[in-house]
Amino acid sequence: MFHRLELNMILSLYGRMVAAGEWRDYGISAMRDVAIFSVFKRTAEQPLYRIEKRPKLRLKQGMYSVIGMDGQILKRGHELKPVLHVLERKLIRAVT
Repeated sequence: MFHRLELNMILSLYGRMVAAGEWRDYGISAMRDVAIFSVFKRTAEQPLYRIEKRPKLRLKQGMYSVIGMDGQILKRGHELKPVLHVLERKLIRAVT
């Protein structure tokens, strides 16, 4: 699962994107080997983005990743904040 500090970072970004009108809903899934925070534009659609935490990859490519709607990995890393930065750039474009 995500720890409290990780969820705080994710939900802070989520709140800013909701305020900008970009995102509307989210879902959290916890499986044995992965925790997923999914972001939706509309509730009935596929997720726009998935923020995944896979602890098995922490010594390799990094356990955090942001995955787009098409399944493409947008950013992967060992720390959550730099990985979420790829989504914050989309917020800057939405506001300007």
